[in-house]
Amino acid sequence: MSTPALLAPERATQLAAEFGLKPDEFARVLEILGRQPSLTELGIFSVMWSEHCSYKSSKVWLRELPTKAPWVICGPGENAGVIDIGEGLAAIFKMESHNHPSFIEPYQGAATGVGGILRDVFTMGARPIANLNALRFGAPDAPRMKRVIDGVVRGIGGYGNCVGVPTVGGEVNFHPAYNGNPLVNAMTVGIAPADRIFYAKASGVGNPVIYVGSKTGRDGIHGATMSSAEFSADTEDKRPTVQIGDPFTEKLLIEACLELMATDAIVAIQDMGAAGLTSSSVEMAGKGGMGIELVLDNCPQREEGMTAYEMMLSESQERMLMILKPGSEAQAEAIFHKWDLDFAVIGHLTDTGRITIKHNGQLEADIPLAPLESEAPLYRRPTAETPKQPILAAETVSDPVGIPAALEKLVATPDLCSRRWIWDQYDSTVGGQTVQRPGGADAAIVKIEDHDRALAMTTDCTPRYCYADPEEGGKQAVTEAWRNITATGALPLAITDNMNFGNPEKPEIMGQFAASVRGMAAACLALDFPVVSGNVSLYNETNGTGILPTPAIGGVGVIEKADQAIGLGAPAGATLVLLGETKGWLGQSIWLREILGREEGAPPPVDLAAERKTGDFLRARILAGGILACHDVADGGLLVAVAEMLMATGTGATLNAAPEGIPAHAYWFGEDQGRYVVAASDAVASTLIAAAREAGIPATRLGVTENTEALVLADGSTISLSGLKAAHEATLPALMA
Repeated sequence: MSTPALLAPERATQLAAEFGLKPDEFARVLEILGRQPSLTELGIFSVMWSEHCSYKSSKVWLRELPTKAPWVICGPGENAGVIDIGEGLAAIFKMESHNHPSFIEPYQGAATGVGGILRDVFTMGARPIANLNALRFGAPDAPRMKRVIDGVVRGIGGYGNCVGVPTVGGEVNFHPAYNGNPLVNAMTVGIAPADRIFYAKASGVGNPVIYVGSKTGRDGIHGATMSSAEFSADTEDKRPTVQIGDPFTEKLLIEACLELMATDAIVAIQDMGAAGLTSSSVEMAGKGGMGIELVLDNCPQREEGMTAYEMMLSESQERMLMILKPGSEAQAEAIFHKWDLDFAVIGHLTDTGRITIKHNGQLEADIPLAPLESEAPLYRRPTAETPKQPILAAETVSDPVGIPAALEKLVATPDLCSRRWIWDQYDSTVGGQTVQRPGGADAAIVKIEDHDRALAMTTDCTPRYCYADPEEGGKQAVTEAWRNITATGALPLAITDNMNFGNPEKPEIMGQFAASVRGMAAACLALDFPVVSGNVSLYNETNGTGILPTPAIGGVGVIEKADQAIGLGAPAGATLVLLGETKGWLGQSIWLREILGREEGAPPPVDLAAERKTGDFLRARILAGGILACHDVADGGLLVAVAEMLMATGTGATLNAAPEGIPAHAYWFGEDQGRYVVAASDAVASTLIAAAREAGIPATRLGVTENTEALVLADGSTISLSGLKAAHEATLPALMA
């Protein structure tokens, strides 16, 4: 058994190309092995060196992101990021993509995306407390798009609802750039004791390698490779590479793993995610500088006659790999059998620094582990900067429809309409700890059981800004997440990112990526908002047409007392105050696109110093009490933000006129950054304005809320709130009817 059955040179070369290895990469495989590979060995190299697993195009840029802070326990490199949130607790969280599978098979693609990110979190010892998502769809009337939207939303709800973890927040955008490649980014947040975090670093020669969870089938084989290539006309043929999920088994797996984690049996643990048994075994042994021997005869199998190649590359769901302390096998097996889950000893650790795989008495693979990671291809691909677009002066853009008609149209557009059709399919309150449900606040608020404190969490990105100016768009994505958490009164602590881009072999796409990272890094540093985990999804293209650059951000913050968190709904009898500077920035605004049909101009710039000053000032005021509601100004501009606050409570308002020097449509619909609308009593509002101005923060009295159902503008125009809300709520149900 000294050498596995080797592929003939011609066949190996052919398969290497089919598996996504470039000629020079395959040449390096031959050099490492010193011979031709076996089928299993070639499969292992192809998935471990895929873009999805190795980050070979993105790693050089990701190193520029700030990842450390006093509260960061574990940054990028593990299954998920870990931060200290006080009282002996840690928050563990990550966001990950399931874009390609969700286009091929929307329900299962989205469902297994949720399942995979849940495992990334509970494998580190955390009980998941919340799911979020960031979704990008094409034009609703594009071919197949209704099917994709319906399947993705049902898949997210179906899995999260059944597994018993609330889906508490997210975001949805629509744009024709996603017609052939929608994005499904899933995020999970969990809680663990800060001194009981579990890692994937294997140790201990002879320690047993344990397989637990569901059986291995033929679903998902080469899923990582499929996710590292762009789509073409044969998309439907890729259906077998999509995994099949079972949320009820996932629930059992969560409980069994957490029960075993309460003992002292586990040395290391890893989710079988992308590349399945291959990545989990290679990464665990590699991180510990160990070797690993697997005997696949013992691997629980769902189908007959499975080969070593199929078992190593299967991405069947709800499976974990762990290293146990010798002698603890019986205790662990009893726990997993109690939860009706498979448990099998499938190998042991060695001191060889190699992975060896045996099946049916035959050696199937024998590979040195270090080169699988340390010698994986690493590219600094050519970059081309995105040309800067000219600033669009507000006074050069006329208003053809007027303020009331524009507002009525904007609140009903797919990008700004109510997401109730989506979130009503999610159970957002299971577990009983959700303080703010979707739509109630700028960030979701989930209380920590048996504690006063709560976590605030959000997902954010504005892809049209990133397309116009990737660096400014990267800044804005981070600051939007920071702003949404701040608007609730919580302190933003850290982010996870999901970098969704097109083909990195195109210099303009790699330029978008590099510039977005620069912008993100600048914002993270200025806001003390480090990156602790993340995911990169490239080759999001179909027939050569790429998506908008979409560096989605998942933010997490903490508030010491859950009852201090505020929502966005403005009550009657309040004064509305605008914090932050307004210049009337119309470039790349939704108003410009929806009213004039133009997507042009530089996006609004982000002043990081002003963001920090305004946000810190506002947060302190919220925690001091007296602020009744707060909403950041984002897509659609100031009047849309005010309308959303009023629609949340059914309250009317009378607004003051736009200031002189700014066209009214630019004032109300411009998308200047770093702004918040605050609702407070008149006395608190007066104090707030005076304190803000003393601190050098622009503050403006916008108007008052009233116990009516009308929004009254300074020129006497009256907008029916019930009509506005009806239009706001009707769009998605009508599109999906």
